[in-house]
Amino acid sequence: MFTLLVLIPVAGALIAWLIPSNVKRPWVMPVTACLHLALVVAIVAAPPLQSRNEWIDLDAIGLLFLLEVSALFAACAFYSVSYLHYRRERNNRVLCMGMQVCLAAMSLAAGVHHMGLLWLAIETTTLSMAPLVYFNRNARSIEATWKYMLICSVGIALALLGIFFLAYSTVVAGLPPSLLLEPLQGYAPRLPAGWLNAAFVFLLVGYGTKMGLAPLHTWKPDAYGEAPGLVGAMLAGGLANCGFIGLIRIYQICMASGDVHFYRAALLGIGLLSLFTAAAFLVHQTDFKRMLAYSSVEHMGLFAVALGLGGKALYGAMLHLIGNGLAKGVLFLAAGNIHRAFASKSRDSARGALRRAPWSGALFLAGFLAMTGSPPFLIFSSEYSFFVAAFTQGHPLVGGLLAVLLMVAFLGMAMTVLPVVFGEPPKNRERTKYHDAPLLVGPPLALLTILGVVGVWLPQPLYRLVNAAAALLEVAR
Repeated sequence: MFTLLVLIPVAGALIAWLIPSNVKRPWVMPVTACLHLALVVAIVAAPPLQSRNEWIDLDAIGLLFLLEVSALFAACAFYSVSYLHYRRERNNRVLCMGMQVCLAAMSLAAGVHHMGLLWLAIETTTLSMAPLVYFNRNARSIEATWKYMLICSVGIALALLGIFFLAYSTVVAGLPPSLLLEPLQGYAPRLPAGWLNAAFVFLLVGYGTKMGLAPLHTWKPDAYGEAPGLVGAMLAGGLANCGFIGLIRIYQICMASGDVHFYRAALLGIGLLSLFTAAAFLVHQTDFKRMLAYSSVEHMGLFAVALGLGGKALYGAMLHLIGNGLAKGVLFLAAGNIHRAFASKSRDSARGALRRAPWSGALFLAGFLAMTGSPPFLIFSSEYSFFVAAFTQGHPLVGGLLAVLLMVAFLGMAMTVLPVVFGEPPKNRERTKYHDAPLLVGPPLALLTILGVVGVWLPQPLYRLVNAAAALLEVAR
């Protein structure tokens, strides 16, 4: 079944490439999305037996990531039909193909337990999304594309060097060389600390660049700001989470070594630095799409802090994997609608969205509340677990810093979101032809509904999956 998860979007990409019609081609993506999501749900309902020491092994962590990415892609796929109809002046062949290739690569990354093949899958996501950042074909979008490609390529090259160090550490230890996750976890206590630490640092920097951890985040504001809304959603809710999966795999190996203080201190340090950087740039941010980029830096920092805290925070990290991805989908799709309604991304020009695009304005406001951890949305539960872990596991300073930085980030986002939603529409700007349509507001509304429902009631299969994923990170809840 796992093979189909990769082959279905690959087949969809090929079909999209062959279809000559710009109008019919976007409908391939919803078909691909429905098939992919149905297969993922079937696997969640009846998970396959675990196979040890295999290159492909879809464990609970990978399955949780797959569920989030598949749901997010489904929303973006249906949204794309109306969006690409609105953008008929652009050829959409590359976008339709690239989105589906990226889904295939993310699906592969979810189930790979070979560190080299995981690196290849993550690099494929980078390459497949680059042409999509350039969709608008202007000077700012090509600048954003080059920044994205250069910085992420350097990061992924450093991650490859980290994998070489990891492989060489097995040689130095006189063990059978392997890049498979389970053997490496077994080898970890006997691996030389110097080589293992070097591998961790390079993989943290490499996959941290992919996630957008500070100070490795500099590609994000431009890429998120210039990419179409559905591409931004997949970058923030899919690509960044894919980097987190890569970080989780090296984390699992390093935790098995027994000497965890260096790794946890490094993760706490880079996580808090990311939160501080995001909070600083969110204050007085006038471009609401760039604001979402710094919000992504903030939440990637929360992932790193959760791994650094360990314990109960790891359960929250698995919840946050779902919540962050789906909430970013709501915000980016709604932000894309508001951008087209006002032909501007500035809060000074795009004001009064509730009057000009009421559904999109309401979704943008609700997405902001969901993203900042307001109840009843799922991120409230995940962030609550981070605070519980910090204050009950002997890290009160980390808990206090989290509270202050999250409050600053909330206020900074509010200073941008509230004028965009509630402000007075500018009278000196001509109204655009945009109007809210079912396929433009329905997908983000569906994601928001999921966030609200699972924030109040976690279905039993999903609850078991989150617990199983947390258990793989050696957490007792």
